[in-house]
Amino acid sequence: MPPASSSSFPSTARRTLTLAVVLLAAASAPAAWALASFEEVKRDFRSSETAVLDRHGELLQRVRTDPTVRRGQWTALADVSPALRAAMLLSEDKRFYEHSGVDWRAASAAAWGNLWNTRTRGASTITMQLAGLLDDDLRRAAGGRSFTQKIGQTVAATQLERRWRKDQILEAYLNTVPFRGEIVGIDALSRTLFGKAPSGLDAREAAVAAALVRAPNARPALVAQRACEVLRVMEPGAKADCEALDMFASAVVQRRAFEPNEGIAPHAARRVLRELREATGTAGDTTRAAAPASVRTTLRAPLQRYALDSLQRHLRELRDRHVEDGALVVLDNASGEVLAWVGSSGPLSQAAEVDGVTALRQPGSTLKPLLYAQAIAEKRITAASLIEDSSAQISTASGLYIPQNYDRRFKGPVSARTALAASLNVPAVRTLVMVSPEAFARELRAAGLPLRESGDYYGYSLALGSAEVSLLSLANAYRMVANGGRLGATTLTPLAPRPAPATKAKPAEAAPLLDPRAAFIVGDILSDPNARTRTFGLDSILSTRFWTAVKTGTSKDMRDNWAVGWSQRYTVGVWVGNASGASMWDVSGTSGAAPVWAEVMRFLHAREPSRAPTPPAGLVEARVSFGPGADGSPLEAARSEWFLQGTEQPLFALDTGMATDAASARITAPADGTILALDPDIPPQRQRVRFESEGRGVQWRIDGKFHARGNSAQWLPWPGRHLIELVDASGKVVDQRRVEVRGAGVVAARGARR
Repeated sequence: MPPASSSSFPSTARRTLTLAVVLLAAASAPAAWALASFEEVKRDFRSSETAVLDRHGELLQRVRTDPTVRRGQWTALADVSPALRAAMLLSEDKRFYEHSGVDWRAASAAAWGNLWNTRTRGASTITMQLAGLLDDDLRRAAGGRSFTQKIGQTVAATQLERRWRKDQILEAYLNTVPFRGEIVGIDALSRTLFGKAPSGLDAREAAVAAALVRAPNARPALVAQRACEVLRVMEPGAKADCEALDMFASAVVQRRAFEPNEGIAPHAARRVLRELREATGTAGDTTRAAAPASVRTTLRAPLQRYALDSLQRHLRELRDRHVEDGALVVLDNASGEVLAWVGSSGPLSQAAEVDGVTALRQPGSTLKPLLYAQAIAEKRITAASLIEDSSAQISTASGLYIPQNYDRRFKGPVSARTALAASLNVPAVRTLVMVSPEAFARELRAAGLPLRESGDYYGYSLALGSAEVSLLSLANAYRMVANGGRLGATTLTPLAPRPAPATKAKPAEAAPLLDPRAAFIVGDILSDPNARTRTFGLDSILSTRFWTAVKTGTSKDMRDNWAVGWSQRYTVGVWVGNASGASMWDVSGTSGAAPVWAEVMRFLHAREPSRAPTPPAGLVEARVSFGPGADGSPLEAARSEWFLQGTEQPLFALDTGMATDAASARITAPADGTILALDPDIPPQRQRVRFESEGRGVQWRIDGKFHARGNSAQWLPWPGRHLIELVDASGKVVDQRRVEVRGAGVVAARGARR
């Protein structure tokens, strides 16, 4: 019959018995064990998250890339709270600093207890546990370690103690020990269950952590019981409130405070990791080896933080106008590096996972600068050319296209400078008629805008942004204009320095996609506060104290609002709207995205100047004046204007030599057989058809009834077939047109584009 206590057996005998067993088994253990150094273990440690860093190494985002385990960052022993270190040693290895890998007193006690079937605590030291964690051959299986594994673990522990320092052993153990479920290491445990860094754990939290090492998946009640025992040893003489600890432990073991994706750049982080996988050929690999421990980006953390804050703050102000989403991107003009990437409004959005920087949306009037640049480059117009801003009915294969301005008013003849800066729709459509939708679509695709259909599919509405593009591609197209028409790719990862060429000859630069002279003129127009006054007024949010060029845009039914522009060094693009496609309420070009654009531009140039670009060769600056309008005053004030060399002229005036008498009178618009389709989105009183004619002393009749006198007239269309007649002074019909009006039933007007 065994004695009541193993202490009655002489300690020398117990130690001799245990040592004999160990030495006997060691003969059959593996002769060598590949022992890694502390530095190698630390180097090979892999967090389950990838740290996405800014260009200077500051953390932007943590992205979980290993779904099989939850590991945090390697934590130095000095960054572990003293309470946690004490709890671990008291719970797992009281004589850690006294033994040399094996606690022989504990081992002999365990051996004696096992001999007499007495329940005892295991004799495994922290060093022995670490040996089992570092070597797969010694790792504990579901049924426990084999006798051979235990001997190998003992031998490995003694080797560790000879080659590693005690602080290195304890540090490695705390970083590799499994706790609960998928949690491995003290950093993941602290952040997941306690929501703090390991340095901040108090005695109660440390006791729970130590209890989880002994029984990682035990019931909360058992964890609390063991934690209370540890706490009593840690604080001798103090009364431990085990009941409160039980409630605390029950709540802690169910907590998951460590989010899998956390930071200020989630969409940029996902993008750069995807690009990295594609570049390395591991796009389909879900293993941890496919993702690096950290990746550096081109982003600037202070700018990213400010841009996110500015966008969220402004969207909160627009909440009562039914706006919840937004996106922002900042590009370096010279390198194409992305300096800020805000994909969504985060918690303000119902679709925070949607990346607004890459999502396809209708850009509204933000395509107009590219259209006017093409028309100027092709010498179809100049910045001073007069374009009629009046009711237009353009025949298309699907019917009559009748563009409208944002304010539903017409300005009459205006220069191209005024038409673009003030964002007038009708002159833009007339300009597209000159360029053609298909030619414009080809230029947009060449500039990197992902048009899904042909130019003929979009038709003349392409001038007003009916195609869908991404904020990133649109901002990069504006960057092309800022760079004198030279298109370049954008990048989120720093470009590796290239070796110097063997010869001193400079490589030939690719020809610009857009004529640099046209790019300069468009930038000059978009930076001109006087030219935009007809729509935006003199005191506009778009005006900055430093040089910038900017354009706003609003898509059909106010679903998207944009502000895109550039300074000497940066291009900034902002989009606001709703990811769902729902319409905003009363949001204009200056109240939606523009305030955010202006704030970010001011932040970028708080200590950095922005100067106007230098005119390229082949440009001529000339003084121009404008002829009289209907009231006899000049159409626009005289000014200096930029021209492509050879296109300059001193005077721009209306052609007054047309149609001198009734004999040459004829109807010039609408065309015979025109079919007019009423738009239910526009109030009927705003859907006017404009009649145009040549000749003097003429008048109009509709269905045999007098309608108006003069060469121009407007008519409120009504469903049905109608006969339009042009009559001379004697009452003779000199020309006629037959038109058909289709559609009935209208709703209140919604926003147009600006």
